[in-house]
Amino acid sequence: SDVYRDSFNIALALLITYLLMAALFESWLYPLVIIFSVPLGAVGGILALNVLNLFMVQSLDVLTMLGFVILIGTVVNNPILIVHQSLTHIREDNMTVREATLASVRSRVRPIFMTTTTTVLGLLPLVLFPGAGSELYRGLGSVVLGGLLVSTLFTVVFVPSLFTLAMETRQWIVDKFFPAAE
Repeated sequence: SDVYRDSFNIALALLITYLLMAALFESWLYPLVIIFSVPLGAVGGILALNVLNLFMVQSLDVLTMLGFVILIGTVVNNPILIVHQSLTHIREDNMTVREATLASVRSRVRPIFMTTTTTVLGLLPLVLFPGAGSELYRGLGSVVLGGLLVSTLFTVVFVPSLFTLAMETRQWIVDKFFPAAE
């Protein structure tokens, strides 16, 4: 019963995040590209939890599951930067999809790595250092830390590729099935 409730909570968090982004982007496609980066973060969180379990036992308790919900909110930040900057280049600078994506990654990679570095350095004491209450929050910290690291590394490659593929596929569908009336 607890597994189903936790799965429902994570699915609900994903749905709310997707719908919020769909409202902000006024599109169903762009948030879909962004939300596909969340499983990469979840893989990183699971890997970090497994690495932590090599040194000390950390169960999958409520706070650790809360770490996965927090991870959904933090993992989508970097893809939002890339997709939003790409759309800005396409709309305002009249760039092609590939040019806009490359330019957005080039201009946003430094802020992405800076925010990831500060977050990781802030979470390291929570995960590594012993102290009063550290065993309570260690699982949450390791999930967010590992998920953020893995998702950041893959976001710089995966999201631009997926965004370019989605935009070119959308354009192909429009050209193929909705040709301009002559």
